[in-house]
Amino acid sequence: MAALILFGGGGDLALRMLLPSLYFLDHDGLLPDGLKIIAAARTEETTEAYLKKVREAVQPRAEADNAWREDSWRRLTERLEYMAVDATDADSLKPLKARAGEGAITAFLAVSPSLYGRIVTAMKTAGLAGPDDRIVLEKPVGRDLESFREIDDAVADAFDERQVFRIDHYLGKETVQNLIALRFGNAIFEPLWNNLTIDHVQITVGETVGVGDRWPYYDEYGALRDMVQNHMLQLLCLVAMEPPSDLDPDSVRNEKVKVLRSLRPIMAEDAERVTVRGQYRAGDIEGRSVESYEAERGQPSDTETFVALRADIDNWRWAGVPFFMRTGKRLAEKRTEIVIQFKPVPHSIFGHGERGDIYDNRLVIELQPDEDISLSVMNKKPGLEQRMQLQPIQMSLSWGQDGKDGAAPRRRIAYERLLLDALHGDSTLFVRRDEAEQAWKWVDEVADAWSCRECRPLDYDAGSWGPEAADLLLSRTGRKWNVR
Repeated sequence: MAALILFGGGGDLALRMLLPSLYFLDHDGLLPDGLKIIAAARTEETTEAYLKKVREAVQPRAEADNAWREDSWRRLTERLEYMAVDATDADSLKPLKARAGEGAITAFLAVSPSLYGRIVTAMKTAGLAGPDDRIVLEKPVGRDLESFREIDDAVADAFDERQVFRIDHYLGKETVQNLIALRFGNAIFEPLWNNLTIDHVQITVGETVGVGDRWPYYDEYGALRDMVQNHMLQLLCLVAMEPPSDLDPDSVRNEKVKVLRSLRPIMAEDAERVTVRGQYRAGDIEGRSVESYEAERGQPSDTETFVALRADIDNWRWAGVPFFMRTGKRLAEKRTEIVIQFKPVPHSIFGHGERGDIYDNRLVIELQPDEDISLSVMNKKPGLEQRMQLQPIQMSLSWGQDGKDGAAPRRRIAYERLLLDALHGDSTLFVRRDEAEQAWKWVDEVADAWSCRECRPLDYDAGSWGPEAADLLLSRTGRKWNVR
């Protein structure tokens, strides 16, 4: 009988994301028969008290999706139990091994990455790192290449690479996976997916929330390490990678590694031209006043809460196509999107002005707040005018239920897909060690360039789209950020 162990089972990630995901999976009949779920944490409490806390976290979310069923909850509670353990102590973990039973174990470390090394060492000693067991690591692993390797060496001492699942929840989003289907399942897109027809690519991850009480973590990492190293580079890889030979996990991840190896290093002399660091000051978000980052932190800080940069991929497919990325806290909108901007038609037979301006084709992949894929094309305006009038229209490529018109399926939590894949041993949507190393190497070069040039964060008002320099990053090349 297999077992899923959630280390940090009483923490924010477990209660907000993992346990609701497990409820939905059980509700839909997708969890393996006989799977045990053991939540492990330091706090001494009974399983009954823990289940009450879990229900308070899960029920409102399920009710919002019209998916709360008492029989589904009962099935989950029959699988789920709580144990108080010190995950860094092998003796404390031995009773957990006995409770898990003889089947394969999947352990999810929903704890601080600084504990990973000690936990996996204790797991190995306690017999929780057998050849059929798996371990799931939540990002970020380390804060630079050196610390990543130090942590991952400890993980590698207990688990083979095939047993390690480094999670990036963005890869569990339906629209991200649909990008693979869009590119490689349709003959009309892949021939156009190159520098002959694409002008540039934009990747935006905007948040309206501030750092708040997460500042001790955030002040050590900043936006570059917290968002660019994992989420944004993963999205860039899926846009830019070559077609894999098949959907085997290593085939897909081999192509992503090639993209990361082709990223042009950002050197100190380029830092001010192709990168922007920012930090939010006080402003207004959705009609309410918010504090600056330094006020939330309680003292001055050089940590960036905003990053915009230009990445260039030096290979045949993408030579000359800039990839612009921006991410930040306290921005004007909560928005995550990928914009594929195509080049203009070589010659317009329609002219300009009275016939309507011609707008370049644009493919927009939205990840949040809503998931959608839309293609902007030019179309004739309806009417009997003798001179043809043009207008741009948006063609939605999103799908309804069963591929037909109607209500879309429930929007799944990204962790649902990733938990299910980890339980089944499918590592396609997880990050391999060499992939993470290449991402850290490139991000470290950006951080070093900032350090050499003493690039301090530029101020931007909360509720804006970041420092003005972020707009200049594109405008100096004759481009501009996508606006809705």
